[in-house]
Amino acid sequence: MPDSTHLIAMPSRPRLLLPLLLHSLLTLCAATPAVASDAAQRVQIASLPQQDGQPLALTGYWFPVASGVEVQARPAVLLLHGCGGALGRQADQLSERMQSYRALLNQQGWHVLVLDSLSPRGERELCTQRIGSRQVTMRERRRDTLGALQWLAARPEVDPARIALLGWSNGGSTVLASTAADHEEVKANPAKPRAAVAFYPGCEAELKRGYRAQAPLLMLLGGADDWTAAAPCEALAAHSRGQAGGATVQFQTYAGAYHGFDAAEPVRLRREVPNGVNPGAGVHVGGNAEAWAASREAMLGFLREQLK
Repeated sequence: MPDSTHLIAMPSRPRLLLPLLLHSLLTLCAATPAVASDAAQRVQIASLPQQDGQPLALTGYWFPVASGVEVQARPAVLLLHGCGGALGRQADQLSERMQSYRALLNQQGWHVLVLDSLSPRGERELCTQRIGSRQVTMRERRRDTLGALQWLAARPEVDPARIALLGWSNGGSTVLASTAADHEEVKANPAKPRAAVAFYPGCEAELKRGYRAQAPLLMLLGGADDWTAAAPCEALAAHSRGQAGGATVQFQTYAGAYHGFDAAEPVRLRREVPNGVNPGAGVHVGGNAEAWAASREAMLGFLREQLK
């Protein structure tokens, strides 16, 4: 997958792909003997020290994989939620997106850790908060991620050389912030990711900072996204090609796909979101079956190559 522009045209009949998508996921699940419990192990993850100099105890949902009696260190994937948080409509239950990807990744034989950066800070969501007024900023989310990388690297069942980051939206931006090779905290962190995947991240901040990737990065973007636009991410990938010593940055842009395209919900306008390409006008969010299927295949192919 070259690190050049990929604008993928989506077919006009999305419903036809849903049976194929479900069949593909079932096939993936049946292709490996790896076993993981559907019940998460709730664990405490220490974020890097915050403003008062003390680490914050975060909640993690740990899904280790076992394969018969075999004992070996396996790859692990750290899941970073978007502005809606890691939890669903019911407290203490992971969102459908987190549950779906957790199961898919476990079936590849990879351990999974879902990190909750909001609940321990008394926050339910950030989506309706203006970026400049948020108490949970990208600094906090980066420090949470770096702390979680250390936690994973210390686990005996995890291969510390094969850890990947996977994030969505605000979590995708966190992926970028946590793999910015020139950031002092990122450079100092002893645990390094092998690879990173970001679904529809906001790229403007890291583009302005001259982002240089610490690890190979794949971005999966919506061509019609009016919340976190694809263009700055495409520019970031182009910029990265001129960065000496930086890892490869790749992307796929799916034509006609909006923010949150990897979901079954229909596209809707969220007027309560104050941020986006057109502040005050709301943003469009919703699924696109073709983009969803294509992006999952791209993600899995990338991670299989990087974590082998």
